[in-house]
Amino acid sequence: MTQSMLDPTFRRPLSTLTLALGILAGCARATPEAFNAHMASLVGRSEADLVAALGVPERTYDTEGQRFLQYESRRLVSYPSASFYGPGYGGFGYGGFGGQRFGSAFGGYYGGGFAPTVETRACDVTFELRAGRVAGFTARGNDCVATATAATPVVR
Repeated sequence: MTQSMLDPTFRRPLSTLTLALGILAGCARATPEAFNAHMASLVGRSEADLVAALGVPERTYDTEGQRFLQYESRRLVSYPSASFYGPGYGGFGYGGFGGQRFGSAFGGYYGGGFAPTVETRACDVTFELRAGRVAGFTARGNDCVATATAATPVVR
């Protein structure tokens, strides 16, 4: 007798496996080495293959039989600030609008802390083409990273 995919005893191991694979995929870490490996996989390919893989470049430059294609990526990343919670004393007496609150006010205070940190992440990749083929590349920036499991090279 075969188990139906609708049978709850069959779906439980399947959903557990799916969850485990999702967690493992989330653990993949983006590194410059993986990025360089992805970009190096484009060396030797045609200009059409490069554009098909990465899209239209930001700019091109032709000189002395060489062609340069530049791809750029810029993004802002915001990290939340540290907040704080501490004891507070509100005093005694009148407070609020229209005299709505009287009495002493002991308790906690929750504050916003510091302003968030905002960082610009950038990656510029320039490919050198000779005779219509990718001869090499240079990458500059703090966001030239990729995961080792990425299926296609992507400049992000």
